[in-house]
Amino acid sequence: MGFVADTTMKAKNIYFPGYQEMMGKIGKERGWSTPTREMFEVQANPTGAYVIGNPEEVAEKILRHSEALGGISRFTFQMDNPGLSKEDIFKAIELIGTKVIPMVNQS
Repeated sequence: MGFVADTTMKAKNIYFPGYQEMMGKIGKERGWSTPTREMFEVQANPTGAYVIGNPEEVAEKILRHSEALGGISRFTFQMDNPGLSKEDIFKAIELIGTKVIPMVNQS
């Protein structure tokens, strides 16, 4: 899962409500508990599985994943959730194209 915004706090605050709703619904169907903000923060931190943050942090995490996996040629993450507006998604796509990809390609 991933999402990009101008700041890491903004990315997390925008992404979390819909994430909680989506994962809570799936969890209810499968017998899991609804994720808390604390659980989300653990996965969204710099060494966690979720690629959520500002463009610099997202680029760093992609590069870290690539290094750990011996090199990757593409990276895909689930960005959509019920709490994101079209504008949120469009802005994230813009940041990926104008900031994240150039940083990843520079290294």
